[in-house]
Amino acid sequence: MKSIILIGYMGSGKTTVGRQLALSLDIQFYDLDWYIEMRYHRTVAQIFAEKGEAGFREIERNMLHEAAEFQDIVLSCGGGTPCFFDNMDYMNSLAETVYLKATPEVLAMHLKMGKIERPLIKGKTEEELLQYIKDSLKVREPFYAKAKHTLDVTLLDDSDKIKTSVQLLREILAPSLTLPRGGGEL
Repeated sequence: MKSIILIGYMGSGKTTVGRQLALSLDIQFYDLDWYIEMRYHRTVAQIFAEKGEAGFREIERNMLHEAAEFQDIVLSCGGGTPCFFDNMDYMNSLAETVYLKATPEVLAMHLKMGKIERPLIKGKTEEELLQYIKDSLKVREPFYAKAKHTLDVTLLDDSDKIKTSVQLLREILAPSLTLPRGGGEL
């Protein structure tokens, strides 16, 4: 089975959906940011503070090339990962890529509710956050649109909707993958 790489803006549910998708397929799940933190023994926020965004993006690219080589995994990438270097083309060459797409308003709501400190949005008011997301999506959308598949994840506000999204994702990916039989049912 080919690996699956999930992309999309921060707050789109890549980790939540990715973890559930991996469970349903009975394969390993990796979050690229967590992988970076494990390998560098620093949080993403610490790396940003120490090396700036350019330094972080270089590390992210190197770790993407390392993690994407793993077989039979679901890999959740950071929101900016597809937008730097040749990352999107690289991911498409190795895996089934899926863009988890949501409206700016839903993304802002998810980020506001989230407990993770995100360096690029730290200290922004609700209005500033929404405008930042809209501006960022204008830049990032052309990269996200290169994914082989797109799944609308606008409504992921409860476990039933997450399960439904995972089932839809399995259906979208089924023609491209040899999905394991039995086990891993939702």
